[in-house]
Amino acid sequence: MNPHRLCIAPMMDWTDRHCRAFLRQVSSRAFLYTEMITTGALIHGDVERHLAFSAAEHPVAAQLGGSEPEDLAHCAKLVQEYGYDEVNLNCGCPSERVQRGSFGACLMAEPSLVADCVIAMRESVSTPVTIKHRTGVDQIETYDFLAKFVDTVSRAGCSTFIVHARNAMLKGLSPKENREVPPLKHHYVYRLKQDFPHLEIVINGGITNWGQIDAHLAHVDGVMLGRAAYHDTWLLADPGKTRAGVVRAMADYAAGLPSLRLVSRHMLGLYHGHPRARLWRRMLSDPARLSQNDPTLLLEALAAVESGSKETPHERRPQAEEFQARP
Repeated sequence: MNPHRLCIAPMMDWTDRHCRAFLRQVSSRAFLYTEMITTGALIHGDVERHLAFSAAEHPVAAQLGGSEPEDLAHCAKLVQEYGYDEVNLNCGCPSERVQRGSFGACLMAEPSLVADCVIAMRESVSTPVTIKHRTGVDQIETYDFLAKFVDTVSRAGCSTFIVHARNAMLKGLSPKENREVPPLKHHYVYRLKQDFPHLEIVINGGITNWGQIDAHLAHVDGVMLGRAAYHDTWLLADPGKTRAGVVRAMADYAAGLPSLRLVSRHMLGLYHGHPRARLWRRMLSDPARLSQNDPTLLLEALAAVESGSKETPHERRPQAEEFQARP
């Protein structure tokens, strides 16, 4: 199984280690990513806080934000020392704060610099180095711009490109709007795979269900889901899994944490689409109960949501079953 066939995107303030522990309980195969971690945060901050994770999270990648080859090489070494399966360089974030640091999406305009960053990281670690990027920046709409970027960076030794199939608008749009307003260019990503068949191309952007996942996999090597996977987590569930089993496992996990909120905030979408989804969210958002820091709240919410009905093991759609079996 190609480990990148199903990936969960790095999402700021969301895909922390506790979120990833929860996602791994739901899906045994999805490739998980950390939030973007800046080189400055690792060089000058608390490395343990940023990079510590549990062995159960594998496969998992650390995404770095930066543009100085030496700094990225140093941070890639730290990532490797902590045992991550991949180092990913962010070339897609359009936020103003990231732009002020001269990294993220603005790096797409400097493919030679990105290539230098990749070379520096690959020379310092044996862990695979990958790139996550956009189809273009601002008003640059041509496919040739994207192809030149991928060609230049691939010559530096990067063989996996995760493409958010929208342009990044560096001025005038918020990060949220940048995820929704620029038109999707899935056909650009398909063309990349046609033009660079030796590279691994993973598509991201606007993907919300298994039908879309299956359709994209006819053209590219993998699919990355973002907020759809966070808000409707059961979309990822392995065959045979039950929500009840996941909740019980997370109650055990939360027992060792200083705050139940570290886990409960990531679990609000577990019952998305369920008749008692609102009750689930309300119970897990109760400030008074959360202040008690008692993991049995998760079990009480489970009992309330599933009262009067017995959940059967998760049965995925046919294309999802086939996905699990494909090489």
